[in-house]
Formats: sequence, structure tokens, C-alpha cells
Amino acid sequence: MELKRVVVTGIGALTPIGNTAPEFWQALSQGVSGAARITNFDPSEFKTQFACELKNYNPNNYFDRKEGRKLDKFAQYALITAEEAFKDSGLDLEAMDLNRAGVIWGSGIGGIDTFTQEVGGFVEGGRVPRFNPFFIPKMISDIAAGHISMKYGFRGPNFATVSACASSTNALIDAYNYIRLGVCDVFISGGSEACVEQAGVGGFNAMKAISTRNDDPATASRPFDVGRDGFVIGEGGGALVLEEYEHAKRRGARIYAEFAGAGLSADAHHLTAPHPDGLGASLVMENALRDAGMGPSDIDYINVHGTSTPLGDIAETKAILKVFGQDAYRLSISATKSMTGHLLGAAGAIEAIAAILAVVNDLVPPTINHFERDPELDPNLDFTFNHAKPRAVRAALSNTFGFGGHNASVIFKKA
Repeated sequence: MELKRVVVTGIGALTPIGNTAPEFWQALSQGVSGAARITNFDPSEFKTQFACELKNYNPNNYFDRKEGRKLDKFAQYALITAEEAFKDSGLDLEAMDLNRAGVIWGSGIGGIDTFTQEVGGFVEGGRVPRFNPFFIPKMISDIAAGHISMKYGFRGPNFATVSACASSTNALIDAYNYIRLGVCDVFISGGSEACVEQAGVGGFNAMKAISTRNDDPATASRPFDVGRDGFVIGEGGGALVLEEYEHAKRRGARIYAEFAGAGLSADAHHLTAPHPDGLGASLVMENALRDAGMGPSDIDYINVHGTSTPLGDIAETKAILKVFGQDAYRLSISATKSMTGHLLGAAGAIEAIAAILAVVNDLVPPTINHFERDPELDPNLDFTFNHAKPRAVRAALSNTFGFGGHNASVIFKKA
């Protein structure tokens, strides 16, 4: 069968460096860091005392108090970004076939803050079983997709994807496939995460996965720098409206970019560490290029997973060199986690938006916080250190890799 084309017609973002998609892009372009001392709780006893939190976030600005109490923060972020993306798309619910509109949403952990509070209250209360009746529906990872579908009346496929830090990229890929197979015309898809709380920070500290640069949080996320010491945890969400091309064209929609291809793979190697030679990472990029019918010379920019971990950055660079060969030296590469921190299951969604806007604006956002090049990295690669770079971006590839060896890549090109 002939596969249908898929385009992006709406975007929404709630991030540590901007509470809307335009604010997010402006901060990315200017190289703004979102890292600072944690305010969600007192972090004094934790090895890591900083994170990339949302700024000036007040749920009462978006929800009435009764509604807000029924929603974990990860679901709040999902509804907020979905609304921005839906309004941005210009879709008209009365003109849509709601049976052919769906929601697929990714979250690596879901309502961990709700879980922590409820179980903590149970223990502190002398083990008297008094739980909030909304405990379970607030906590489960699929509930964000459910809330979005109920808000807009979308009756098509509706579910959650969970693949650690690749979760929201998997959500986008599933939505992309449903549209191009002709099952649906429209999807709201993306991801959200709200893990800047005691269990989230403490758990990643125990793994020694996150930076402990408490004396200088703003520069702690240092992808590809020799002094990197782990990622910086972040929170927020990102949403995209994906639409079948002819459907978008008929209604005169503004098209940001075409969703050109997607790839999936597994490292099949280790619980948390990447394959040292980047085998899974190279395979997923090869799969994405093949799916898009594109070659290495067709890509101008890669938004890398680039978490600022000692092993991960090197493995991903090896994979890029393997897949792109001499074209790797023509590419622009950047790690926007240097600014946003790592939004875990939501990372893929906001980084897809960054890649899309790079295509739209012909501007590559920077990898900030670069002080000293790692001698293990090829000095001839362009990591777009410290300053954004204007250049023609015909197509951009975005990588996300998750604990468990889950790899997902997506490609967006000019419409």
C-alpha cells in the first residue's frame, strides 16, 4: 500500500527555559541555562541540590483548584502543552472526524510525585490505610493521554508509551505510523515528566547518573566537555499535532515541517549504559534514514541525545561517525539538554520541537557550557559549542536513548 505523508501543524512546550513554544525557541537560540537550586523541596541533604525546574509555574493559572487536585504534575504539563499545540494547529473540532483523531503520550515514570506523597503519608500515618481516591488515576502513566482525549473528544487510538528517556519519541513514532497507514488523520502526541522531587533526585543520585556540581548549577550540564559528570534532571512537556498531509492541505493549515522518517532499535547490552561502540545508536539512525528514503548527505543537523554523561556522549559520537562517514564533518550537531536538562520521558518531544524549529528557522541551537574539549572526541566535528549557528537546515534528525537500551530517532524536513 502507498503510505500517506505526515506533517507537523501544531507545537506546544512547557520547559525549564520557556513556558510556551516561542519562549522555548527564543531561549534555545540565546543559549539560556535552565539549571538552578531546587525549589520544589529542600535539597540540602541530597548529593545533587539543583535541577532544571519550570520557572514561574502555577497550576492555578491553568486549572481550577478542584481540577488541579485530580492531576499529577506530569498530567498537568500534558494538558497544558496539548492545548497550546491544538490552538497552534488551527484545528476545528466541529469540522473534524473525531473517530479519526487520537492521542499517544509518553512518560518514563508518570505520577511519581503522587506516588511518593501517598506512600509517604501512609507510612507517616502509622500505616492506617487512608489513600486519596484519586491516587491511582493520578499516578498511572496512561492517564495523560486519557485526559487529552476526553478534553477534545478524540476517539481514535489512545494510549501511553513507556521506554524510559525514549518514551515521547516512541509516542511520536506510533502516531506517525497510524497516520501514514491511513488509520487516523490527526494525533496529539508528545510527552511529559515531573520527576524533580525527592524520590526522583534521590534515585538518580543513588545511580550516580546526575551531576553533583552544586557550586555551579548553570554550567553543570556539559555535553561533550571533558569535565562532564552526569546529566541534570529536568521537568516539563512537549506536544505536537501530527496530521495527514492532504488533510492539512485541505483545511489550509500552516505546516511546520514534514515528519519524514523514524527508526527504532535496541542496544541489547546493559541496564543503563550504552553500547560502548554505539551499535544500537548507529542502527537506529540507519533505520530512520532508510525509512525516510534519505541518505547521510540529506541531513544537515542532528539534535543528539547528548546527556552529558561520560560514556553516552562518546558512544553517540562513534555512532554518528559510523553512519554518516565523511558527511559527519558537514553536519551541525548540538545537545539542547545543555540548556533544558534531561526531561527524561519528555525529552524526545521537546527535542523534536527543537529540531523542527531549526528546520523552520535555518538556525542550529547551541551546545552550551563547553569549556574544554574531550580528547576522545573527534576535534573536526561541529558540536555548535556555546553559540547558535545560522545555516540552511533542509532536514534534522533527533535521537533519544533510554535506560534498558531503547533507541528512537525521528527525521523532520522542510515542508
